[in-house]
Amino acid sequence: MILLLRRRKIPLRAEDIMTVPPITAKPETSLKDIAGLMRKHRVGSVLIVDEEGKLRGIVTEHDLVYACSEGWKPEATQAWEVMTENPITVKPDTEVIEVIKKMRNANVRHIPVVDDEGRPVGMISARDLMDFVLTLLGITAFKELLLEEEG
Repeated sequence: MILLLRRRKIPLRAEDIMTVPPITAKPETSLKDIAGLMRKHRVGSVLIVDEEGKLRGIVTEHDLVYACSEGWKPEATQAWEVMTENPITVKPDTEVIEVIKKMRNANVRHIPVVDDEGRPVGMISARDLMDFVLTLLGITAFKELLLEEEG
């Protein structure tokens, strides 16, 4: 028996795959402490927020490598000195395909998810996208297996 399946658009959004809570720090946080946060939380970026909790920048592993290669002292260098200001962001209801396009076009591996006030509510990394794709592939393989058993 052949089953005809209707194709349906799955409205997956940024909020469905983002990592929460996002890891944040203040602009005056030292790079040593930023690296410590990354290690502790096993993440590749830290969001820099102001006193109101609004996103001001992002420090990534790439920024840490740059600072070290330039001879900057991690204890004496503050996040604001190396962060990418006003990073590209998405809203929680942004479709995942749009998130992927933004990350690819900007050549970034991390994209903050912010609310309407500009406060970080999550983070999407290339790792999150890979996990999402692997989950979809697993579901597809399982579905094909079920169809084979019925046929």
